[in-house]
Amino acid sequence: MTGWLYEPASGAAKALFICAHGAGGHMADRGMQAIAPRLRQSGLDLLRFNFPYREKGSRRPDPMPVLKSSFTSIVERARRELGPAKLILGGRSMGGRVASLLAAEGFACDGLLLLAYPLHPAGKPEKLRDAHLGRIKVPVLCVNGTNDALCRRELMDAVAQTLNAAWEMHWLEEADHSFHVPKSSARDDNAVLDELAEVTQRWVSRLGGYSAPISGSGLFLSR
Repeated sequence: MTGWLYEPASGAAKALFICAHGAGGHMADRGMQAIAPRLRQSGLDLLRFNFPYREKGSRRPDPMPVLKSSFTSIVERARRELGPAKLILGGRSMGGRVASLLAAEGFACDGLLLLAYPLHPAGKPEKLRDAHLGRIKVPVLCVNGTNDALCRRELMDAVAQTLNAAWEMHWLEEADHSFHVPKSSARDDNAVLDELAEVTQRWVSRLGGYSAPISGSGLFLSR
């Protein structure tokens, strides 16, 4: 059982984005708070939620089946209570990975927005988490930093070349897994997030050309 935080788009909404947090974070952590206004400026109604382990105060992620079940439950609740015309799933790091696994299994949505997708564990680039990506049929925007320890650029670029044309990869120069840039960079973190907002806005606008159905199964969840 988990609650959520819903925030409408700053202007006209083009889709609802259900944004899951990363393994070490939660729905209101510093990273999520920083990207939230940028996503809303991009034309997205934003819905954030906690996975069950965070609701319990634990830092140890739930097993993947529990993560997937809780995500689908939130989606069903959103469909019932908010009735989105267009639905995008995704989130930061682990949260985005969970969404990508659901989409690969055929869970219906209109697109995926993956922020700092964790292609491999830190220091273990040989353990790629890419086996399911080729089964995703909906449009995908994947945004990673070029200094991401969990996503080496040459490895992700090689994977992306094997995926369908609906997969769009965008690299944030010098940014790490948290979208932070070093002090030696010519720009700061705010500039990085502004770039994220601009790229997301363009991608969301292009989703008007797609018509994937909003349907699927899951449990209705209330707090």
